[in-house]
Amino acid sequence: MLHTPRLLIDPLTEDDAPFMLALLNDPDFILHIADRGVRSVDQARQYLRDGPLLSYQENGFGLWAVRPGEGGEPIGICGLVKRATLADVDIGYAFLPAARGRGLALESARAVLDHARDELGLRRLVAIVTPGNQPSRQLLESLGFAYESMIQLTPEAEALCLYAWENP
Repeated sequence: MLHTPRLLIDPLTEDDAPFMLALLNDPDFILHIADRGVRSVDQARQYLRDGPLLSYQENGFGLWAVRPGEGGEPIGICGLVKRATLADVDIGYAFLPAARGRGLALESARAVLDHARDELGLRRLVAIVTPGNQPSRQLLESLGFAYESMIQLTPEAEALCLYAWENP
């Protein structure tokens, strides 16, 4: 569990399925991340089991719920992902529309980056972002990530910007 001045960042649970359903079907999530095809609470619960919850067991980290500092319902996700298609651990984040534009993604990503460096001992992190997602690109740059190249996660996938951060 991570704390920032305004946020509580903790593991997702199956009880967060309604939130996850809303996030995965947000038009901006679909545009900038992907359409995961999750259309029901049961599918969202399975998505949690197969994604973040499995990652906690296999990797000791994953995407976490970002909640207001006093707790309550999630307003976003932020965390670390180990993708088979990337050599390095990937930092990721996404927020519901009502939580955007207030610096919460930056605040949570900074806490996750500090955790990755200080607690997990990671020396390098990457992030992938669609070329047109300028707010996310700016957030990564403000965290100290630098653009490296354009990549495709699969041959048929769209090209993404690969950013990287290395522990000095």
